[in-house]
Amino acid sequence: MKEPNRKPGPASPVVQIALDSQSATPLYRQVYEGLRDAMLSGRLARGARLPSTRALAADLGVARNTILLAFDQLRSEGYLAGRRGGGTHARDVVPDAMLTVPRVRRARRVVGRTGARTPTKTEPPARPAPSVAPKISARGQALFETGSILIRRNGPHAPFELGVPAMDAFPMRRWAQLAGRRWRRGDVDLGELDPAGEPALRAAIASYVGAARGARCTADQVFVLNGAQQALYLVSQVLLDPGDDVWMEEPGYVGARVAFLAAGARPVPVRVDDEGLDVAEGRRLAPGARMAYVTPSHQFPLGVVMSASRRLQLLAWARSSGAWIIEDDYDSEFRYTGRPLPCMQGLEAEQREKGQRAHVVYAGTFSKTLVSGLRLGYMIVPDELVDVFRAARSTVDRHTPAAYQHVLADFIGEGHYFRHIRHVRSLCAERQAALVDAASVRLSGLLEIAPDPAGLHLLGRLAPGIDDVAAHDAAMARGIRSWALSKFYLRAPASGGALVLGYGGFDERQIRRAAGTLAGVLERMAR
Repeated sequence: MKEPNRKPGPASPVVQIALDSQSATPLYRQVYEGLRDAMLSGRLARGARLPSTRALAADLGVARNTILLAFDQLRSEGYLAGRRGGGTHARDVVPDAMLTVPRVRRARRVVGRTGARTPTKTEPPARPAPSVAPKISARGQALFETGSILIRRNGPHAPFELGVPAMDAFPMRRWAQLAGRRWRRGDVDLGELDPAGEPALRAAIASYVGAARGARCTADQVFVLNGAQQALYLVSQVLLDPGDDVWMEEPGYVGARVAFLAAGARPVPVRVDDEGLDVAEGRRLAPGARMAYVTPSHQFPLGVVMSASRRLQLLAWARSSGAWIIEDDYDSEFRYTGRPLPCMQGLEAEQREKGQRAHVVYAGTFSKTLVSGLRLGYMIVPDELVDVFRAARSTVDRHTPAAYQHVLADFIGEGHYFRHIRHVRSLCAERQAALVDAASVRLSGLLEIAPDPAGLHLLGRLAPGIDDVAAHDAAMARGIRSWALSKFYLRAPASGGALVLGYGGFDERQIRRAAGTLAGVLERMAR
């Protein structure tokens, strides 16, 4: 844009620019940077008339074409006004976006219009502004400190890793047939689903838990999730405020503790005895707790079953204090003798029929009965929370992948899931027997293991004098992935050390060989 008629600005008596003929930066660029820096710093007055290109070239000892290139660049960026052959002056207003360009500093010869060359001292480098490191949140720190324990190592599963199902029994061919049928028919919803999940699968889950666990719910109350851990995360975000107390079984599941800490809640350890969580102790320690987290069908990791009287006490406390109960029914399918007690969600339904409000959120998973890599779980929420959880789920990951949901709906609806459970239940009973037998032969006097009528893990009590954390570390060095029982406590455990051993995902040969390796580790520690 042509500048309006104006009187020529004052000529600049001296234009000082530092040049370095040895620099990799072209000379025209050095002239451009020097003039721009002079204008931004105020050393070259706004509106000042610059020397002619020929005169400036002579002063700086460079070719005139070098000055022409520098002027063209400054003119195109809005620093200079005027044309070739006419007077050139600095604009009164320079581009705002360039006001923070750093000063160019070099130890150079300085050339003025007089032609005199004067040495200059090297300017000290500008001291950088102090850098303030960004910080993670308090919740993020809590997640790091407690959640790191949940990160699984890469590589194949190894005895006695916890949470590993009988993956070798997964009906891969049947699953592939059902998936292929869906894709061939084009019967897979490739759009976004309801955050609660595929309606057919939700109906199948509602029917299954009603028949197998005595739950009472409609399909609308079921949410299909990416594993039970996501249920714990959503529950903690929706139902807890920072500072709320949460009853936690002592010892108890670390994944639940992580979720509650991430929400800013305060886990309160409540001891577990032969009847399950001690409700009386919970009332004494934190009577105003907002929530209680329990694994009543098969307490993790001790394996006890919460008695009917304790369940009723817990429900009575929740009703009287307006608290929530989170029932984690993580492995109830694996009961080898008798039938399990009905889930607390179903027991509470009797109270709901009498006009009482619901207090139980039920969480289940398919990771123990199928394969953990599918990341399929579910939760059942009270009617009044359906819309709240639907909105909360939509902010996390929208929904579980549709293809998996469709196939699982068919797998359950056509009866394959019930047959699969019967098969893996029998298989895991045999694997538990193999571990008990191997312990009696190879680990006698070092690790005492008793059979359990349920579950996919056993508790091994260590001989006096053997620390469970040290035993865990030594076993890990030999490829044995047990867990130290003391790691599941918030407080220091009062009893002796123990190891928690998973067996569901390993055949008899693997179990016996691992028991022998573990025996060698413990023998060295007992000496």
